[in-house]
Amino acid sequence: MAKRSGLVLRAAELARASEGRMISGRSDIRVDGFSIDSRRVKRGDLFVAIRGARLDGHNFVSEAIQRGAAGVVVGDSTLAGLRIEALDQPFVIAVKNTTRALQLMAREIRRRSGARVVAITGSIGKTTTKELIANVLASAYRVCRSEGNLNNHIGVPLSLLELRHEPEVAVIELGMNHVGEISTLVSLAEPEMRVWTNVAEVHSAFFRSIEAIADAKAEILEGATEKSQLVANAGDPRVMARTKDFPGSVITFGVEMRADVTATQVKSLGLDGMEAMLQTPVGLTSVRTQMLGHGHVANIVAAVAVALQFNVPLEVVVARVAEYVTQPRRGQVIRLGEITVIDDTYNSSPTALETALEAVGRTRGCVRRVAVLGEMLELGAQSVALHEACGRAAVAAGFDAVVAVGGAPALALAEGARVAGLPEAVVMTFATSGEAAEYVTNSVRVGDVVLVKGSRGIGMDEIVDRLKVGRLEH
Repeated sequence: MAKRSGLVLRAAELARASEGRMISGRSDIRVDGFSIDSRRVKRGDLFVAIRGARLDGHNFVSEAIQRGAAGVVVGDSTLAGLRIEALDQPFVIAVKNTTRALQLMAREIRRRSGARVVAITGSIGKTTTKELIANVLASAYRVCRSEGNLNNHIGVPLSLLELRHEPEVAVIELGMNHVGEISTLVSLAEPEMRVWTNVAEVHSAFFRSIEAIADAKAEILEGATEKSQLVANAGDPRVMARTKDFPGSVITFGVEMRADVTATQVKSLGLDGMEAMLQTPVGLTSVRTQMLGHGHVANIVAAVAVALQFNVPLEVVVARVAEYVTQPRRGQVIRLGEITVIDDTYNSSPTALETALEAVGRTRGCVRRVAVLGEMLELGAQSVALHEACGRAAVAAGFDAVVAVGGAPALALAEGARVAGLPEAVVMTFATSGEAAEYVTNSVRVGDVVLVKGSRGIGMDEIVDRLKVGRLEH
């Protein structure tokens, strides 16, 4: 799989693609890369001045030019205030809206690349599913994937711009927290294959109901034709109810149910992961993963369903799944001497938290199971009730102690744990992750298994980092 040289992109065609006009520079100047951060501009890049909530890229145009930008894209409305000399290089493209210009250039490159695009959405597990799919497909294809959580109106275009390197397959994650966002993203990605993992109570502060969340996720189906493929979760009735009229082919996946690709006989291996049997159209086999929890089994069968459509041999698929290592902060098992930490601090939601609690609660041979749980954000009016339910779930899963971090919702989580039967002495609350880190570092015992999880805004990763330092000092 030799790497191709990539698309040749020049100023004039990027101006046309972005629906802009060149006001300075030569039309034949070549662009080697794209950047929206002046600090990361490399010689030959095109700098797009994005106006964000906190910073306006137009204030950093001069810095981008000094770093060697081949050209810049700026907004018409701010053009008069910019001091850009009419030189041959860098070139300047003026547009009505720089964010839209970024999107339009990304769509143009997506179309020219010839890549087959797989777009993924869902409330939980979509990033892990993306990574699994990309890793499995990389056994047979040149694969490009969206990095990290580049899944919004700016992140997706940045990912699509990487298709200038002409991969055979691109695996792109589509996220949202408002109506219409996925509609925009799917119109840019124009995927041949769509993957819909699930619907859950995530970002519910922005939606009136879980049905409204499902409707917003269903925007991934827009623009599909009879040649399109959809990989859908047979175990999620909200997903299946909205895919009945999909014009293309539908491939289903599930766990312990009837589906095109399904996992049965799912078994926990404690902190060593999970194993199951896979039933597929091309045969029956066992699969093992280092990831913890039944929730990841659904991610795996989704990836298997995709891989089989790309004609990757089943034995290769299961081998790649077995080799897959959990990404940092996403359920990563960290062994600190005789203490084990499950670092799941990237983000959280009620469904994801309950899945993690159930997975770690199955651990045997430990002294205590300790849940260090941060407040979950963007849950709206249901926040307190959902947190209280998660506190009860921690006790039901077998945890021996609960540490809750945050405001009123965190207090509700702690109360839920107490009501479910945990003694007052082993249920603690802290307003900040810093305070919690101090307590947890000093209170963990040899043989403990500690789950740390919470929304990014609460900063639960600080607790994990302090635990690492604390154990090294011991």
